[in-house]
Amino acid sequence: MITKIYNKVARRVFSLLLLSFTPSLLFVSCADLDQTSISSIDKDNFYQSREDIQTAINGIYQEFTVDGFYGMFNNQSVYINDLQTDYVKAGAQTNSAHIRELSNFAVQPTNLFVGYAWEEHFTAINRANVVIDKVSDAAWLDEQSKQNYINEARFLRALMYFNLVRYFGGVPIVLHDGDGEGAPRNSVDEVYEQIVSDFTAAESLPAGFTTLDSKASSLAASALLSKVYLTWAQTSSEKGKANQSVYYQKAIDYAQKVIDSGKYRLLDKFIDNWSVDKKNGPEHIFSIEHDRTVNGNITGHCTFATNWSDAEPVLLATSDRYYEESDGKDQRRDGSWAKRIFNPNTGTDFVFTVPRFRKYIDSLNYANPASTGNAAGQSTNTTVIRYAEILLIKAEAENELNGPTAAAYDAINQIRRRAYWSPYLNIQNTPSDGSDLELSGLSKEEFREKLREERRLEFILEGQRWFDLIRWHILVKYVKENTPASETLKLQNVSKRNYLLPLPQDQLILNPNLTQNWGYSGETGDGPYDATFE
Repeated sequence: MITKIYNKVARRVFSLLLLSFTPSLLFVSCADLDQTSISSIDKDNFYQSREDIQTAINGIYQEFTVDGFYGMFNNQSVYINDLQTDYVKAGAQTNSAHIRELSNFAVQPTNLFVGYAWEEHFTAINRANVVIDKVSDAAWLDEQSKQNYINEARFLRALMYFNLVRYFGGVPIVLHDGDGEGAPRNSVDEVYEQIVSDFTAAESLPAGFTTLDSKASSLAASALLSKVYLTWAQTSSEKGKANQSVYYQKAIDYAQKVIDSGKYRLLDKFIDNWSVDKKNGPEHIFSIEHDRTVNGNITGHCTFATNWSDAEPVLLATSDRYYEESDGKDQRRDGSWAKRIFNPNTGTDFVFTVPRFRKYIDSLNYANPASTGNAAGQSTNTTVIRYAEILLIKAEAENELNGPTAAAYDAINQIRRRAYWSPYLNIQNTPSDGSDLELSGLSKEEFREKLREERRLEFILEGQRWFDLIRWHILVKYVKENTPASETLKLQNVSKRNYLLPLPQDQLILNPNLTQNWGYSGETGDGPYDATFE
C-alpha cells in the first residue's frame, strides 16, 4: 500500500529538478534552480554534503504546498476542517463535486481532497524517513549536526502523523523508506505515541537553530506537544481514557513552557496575523510561508474570487448571522469577517449581503495593478499554531483537570482583553452587552462553554473548527443546532460517520490489509461511537 503510494508520488522527489529553497519562504526563483535532474541521481549516493541534506529536508517542507488547489496547506486544511462545519458552505461559484461533498457532509472515499490528504502526508513522511535513515548513516557528519537534521525531519514527520490521526484515525506507522507495503493500520494510541516521540526529539533542537516560524524549532515542538496531549486526552482510545488526567497535565506543562520562554506574545491588532507585510510576527509559532507567484495560498482566491460583488465565491459563510451576532467591539469580528470593504476601483466601500472571510483578503495588494483581485491573499501565510492557541490550550486543559482555576482564567482573559482592545484608539473596550470583559465565577461547565466560544471566534477559517468539534464529541449535535435551516443537505447528511474521513478508495484497492472507517460502506446506527459522541 504505502510503498506503492510512495512509488507513485515520491518519484516527484527523484524526477524533479533539484530545488534550492530560500530558508524562509520554501520556494524558488528561476535563478535558484540547480539544473541537475534528480532522475539521473542514485538517491543512495545523494547524501554526500550538507547542501544535499538541506535540499532533501527542504523537499519535506515543499510537500506542504504541492498540488496547487489540493495542497495540504494551500487549501486542503480549510476545505476539510471548515467546510465540514455549520458556518462555511460551498458558494455558487463552486463547480467541484468534491468540494460540495465536504460542504454537505457527503464525502466519499473517492473524494480528491481525501485522496490528496493521504498521498501528500505520506509522501512527506517518506521524505522524512529517507532523511533520517541517510543522515543516521552519514559517518562524515559531526554528531550535533546529525542530530539537528534528524530532529528537524522528525518534527515534520510528527506534524504529518498528527494530521493523519485526526483525519483518519489509526493509520500505518512507517518509519523507514520502503517498509510500508501491505502495512495494516496501527491503533490511534500507537500513532499518538509516535507523534509524541518525534516531537519530543525535536525539542532537542538548539535554541538558535532558526529564527523563522516556518522552520521546525524546539519551542514549536513544545507548542504542538501541548496540542497533541490535549487532543489525545479527549479521544476515546484506550490510553486516551486511561491517562486523561496525565495528558491534560502534560498539555498544561508544555503550554507553560512556551509561555515561560517569553518569545511569543499576542499582537495588539488581531488582523496583523494575516498581513503580508507583517509575516513571522511574535504571535506566530509555526507557519507555512506562501507567495502567490510560487506556492500561493489558494484560500485567498476562494474567499475573494468574485471581488467586489455579491456573486458567491467558492468559500462563503452559510449566512450573515455569524457577523451580525458578533460584538462590534470585538476586533475579531472585523478581523475575521468583511461585511464591507473598500473598493479602490470606485473609491467607495462595497457592502456584501453575506460577509466574506476577511483573513485572506490582502488589502495591501488587491489594488496593485500587478495583482488581480482574486489573487489578493495568496501570499498570506497559513498558521499551524500561534500563541493565542497556547493560551487557550492551557485554559482548556486546566479547566478540564482542575476546574476554572486562577491559571485558567488568566489564560483565557488574555485572549478576551486582546479581543476587546482597540488598536486604533489605544483603549480597552468592554462587551457591548454590558457583561464583564474578564471571566470569573463560572462553573466548570460554564467555563468549558465560554472556552469553546472563544476558540470559535478566534480561529475562523484557520482549519481548526472540525477538529475542535470532533475532539469535543459534539460534531453532529452542534451542526444540527447551529446550521442555518437553508443548508438542508448539511442538516440531512451529518452523522457520526463524519467524525473521521474515509480512507481513499484507491488505497483500499492497493492494500487489502487496510480497513475502511465505519459508516463509509453503508453501515447504519452509531457504530463505534458511544453516547459520549453527540
